[in-house]
Amino acid sequence: MSDGGLDDLFGVAEAPAVEEAPPVEKRRSPIPRLAGEAALLALTTVVIVAGLRAGGVRIPLLLIVAALVVLRLILYAASLVTPPPAPHLRSRFGPEAPPVADALRATVRRWEQNLDRAHSDPELYTRNVLPVLAELTDERLRLRHGITRASDPRRARELLGEELWSALAAPGRRGLRARDIETFVNALERL
Repeated sequence: MSDGGLDDLFGVAEAPAVEEAPPVEKRRSPIPRLAGEAALLALTTVVIVAGLRAGGVRIPLLLIVAALVVLRLILYAASLVTPPPAPHLRSRFGPEAPPVADALRATVRRWEQNLDRAHSDPELYTRNVLPVLAELTDERLRLRHGITRASDPRRARELLGEELWSALAAPGRRGLRARDIETFVNALERL
């Protein structure tokens, strides 16, 4: 009897699948590990007691063993809660670029490339650079003066200066010059 699925509709018949049993994990006996831990504990105890006695210090053996057991338990508990290894980050700049492990460095590199291309492509300048410059400007105005360009345009225009205000208010289609960006950044730093 069929269940009316797509396979029945299109006439695809499959051979009955042989169910494979899930792989059984072999459980290792904890005895070798515990024996190793005990041997490490005994060896460490002997070394510590010998060192203390050579220095003329006597500490009860039970105290030393208890301290070593507690230390080993703390190390074991810490190993259980270690974070997973960090993922391998791949660069978005193509296969020829080395993998980038630092997100800040990747962002700075992306901005450098955008600014380099914006010199010759006014559309890229208008689409990518100006919105971020406007956002930075509004944030700086908000943090330093409690206003934004939209909330108090007259005061914002005074603070920004005519050149930066006009570039943000009516960006036009002109190309970006390094001198312009330097002027804009200096105006933002003056805020």
